[in-house]
Amino acid sequence: MGFYLAVSALALLLFFPVSKMIWVLSVRRSERKLGKKLTAEETNGQLARARFIAIPLVSVFSWLFNLQLYSRLYG
Repeated sequence: MGFYLAVSALALLLFFPVSKMIWVLSVRRSERKLGKKLTAEETNGQLARARFIAIPLVSVFSWLFNLQLYSRLYG
C-alpha cells in the first residue's frame, strides 16, 4: 500500500512542473516554426497536449523511481 501511495504522491508532485515545461517547449517550438505568436486557442491546445503527454511520463518515471528506491531500502 505504501508503495502505491508513494508512486501517486511523486507523480502528483511532478505533474505540474513537467507539464509546464513540456508546454513551454512546445509553444516556443511552434512559434519558431510558424514565425509568429500563437493565438490563445492554439496555446490552450498545446497546454492540453502537454498535460496529456505529462500524465504517462510522470507516472512511469514515478513507478520506476519508487521501484528502485524500495528495492534498495528493503532488499
